[in-house]
Amino acid sequence: MPTPATPVMSAPEVSAYLDEVFPQIKANGDDISVRAVSPGTALVRLHADDKHLRPGGTVSGPTMFMLSDLAAYAVILAHIGRVALAVTTNLNINFLMKPQPGPLDATAMILKLGKRLVVTDISIRDSSGELVAHATATYSIPPRN
Repeated sequence: MPTPATPVMSAPEVSAYLDEVFPQIKANGDDISVRAVSPGTALVRLHADDKHLRPGGTVSGPTMFMLSDLAAYAVILAHIGRVALAVTTNLNINFLMKPQPGPLDATAMILKLGKRLVVTDISIRDSSGELVAHATATYSIPPRN
């Protein structure tokens, strides 16, 4: 197994950078946060409330998709630095359970960090630790000038 990448940004630094370049993620409130960064991983928490629910009272698929994508972006930024134009090229998600409102933790792990592409694995767990969704995401990194 490859050695995990070393982060170049801390969780507070990633959060501050996201506030700077991607303020829309907090347009509906301060319900999402980068909680931790460690070698090869990042943890992003969403406090899912009424605005994140689908009919039937469970957290919506688009909400979990957004959380997966943001967790992938956070782990990538933490490891490559301030590269706002890193973009999603693919994201595949499997919804495993219907989570109820409350905290959802997305743990993103770098599987491969290349010069132009980064492949990540994301697990979303509810407050009981139950796996509710699993995703893989690939991001394109723009060439450095």
